[in-house]
Amino acid sequence: MPVHLRAEPSDYAPAVLVPGDPRRARYIAETFFEPGARCVNEERGMLGYTGIFKGKPISVQSAGMGCASAAIYYSELIQLGVKRIIRVGTAGGLADGLRMADTVVAISATADDPIVGLLTNGEPHAPTASWSLIERSVNLARAGGATVHVGPIVSSALFYDPRPGMMQSWKDRGHLAVEMEAAVLYTLGAIHKIETLCLVTISDLIATTEGTSQRISDDELKLGVDRMTALACDVAISDFS
Repeated sequence: MPVHLRAEPSDYAPAVLVPGDPRRARYIAETFFEPGARCVNEERGMLGYTGIFKGKPISVQSAGMGCASAAIYYSELIQLGVKRIIRVGTAGGLADGLRMADTVVAISATADDPIVGLLTNGEPHAPTASWSLIERSVNLARAGGATVHVGPIVSSALFYDPRPGMMQSWKDRGHLAVEMEAAVLYTLGAIHKIETLCLVTISDLIATTEGTSQRISDDELKLGVDRMTALACDVAISDFS
C-alpha cells in the first residue's frame, strides 16, 4: 500500500482522471459517474473515487497543485497498477484566439520546473502526451460539435511568477497556455510506459504585456469544466492501445 493513497490495486480502475482540487474529484464522481461510486482514498484530504461511466470502470483522484504534489499521486497511482492517467484542470490562456472556458488538449508540456530534470537525471527530455489519447480526444470533441485547441503548453513551478516577460516569451514560442502539472505527468508516463493526457479549461486570459489577467466567472468556469470533464470521461474509457 502506498504512503499517500491508502488503497489496494483493486481499488482503482485502469483509467483515472486527476484534478488538483479534492472537491472537484468528489464533484466528478457525483456528477459524471453512475450512482454508487465509492470513496477509495481520503488520506490527507486528497479524495479519490471509483465508479462506472457508460458501463465501464473509471476512477478519479485529486493530486494537489504543482509538479511536486502531483508527482506523488501520479507515481502512487502507477504503483497501484493504473495504466492511463488523464489530468483535468484549468490553465491561463496565452495564445491569441483563446476564449474563456475553451478546452485545450496539451500535446506537449514545456517543463519550467526542475522536477522533470531530477526525474531524468538531468538528461534533456520533451514531455509529450500519448498520441492515441490526443487523437481520440480531438475526434470525440469535434464529433460533438466542440472546438478544441491542440498544441504545447507550459508547466510552471510558480503560480505567482516574478520574472518579467516570461508569459510573452512562452507565447512567442507558440505555447497555448500555462498550468502547473502536465510536464511531470508526461515524463512519468514515458518512464513507466503508461498512457497520459492533459486536458485543461481556460480560466484566465493572461495579458502578457501588462502582467495581468482576466478571470473567468464562476458560471462560465463550471460550464467549461463540465464540458472538458465529459470529454475526459469518454477518452478514459476508450479502448486501450
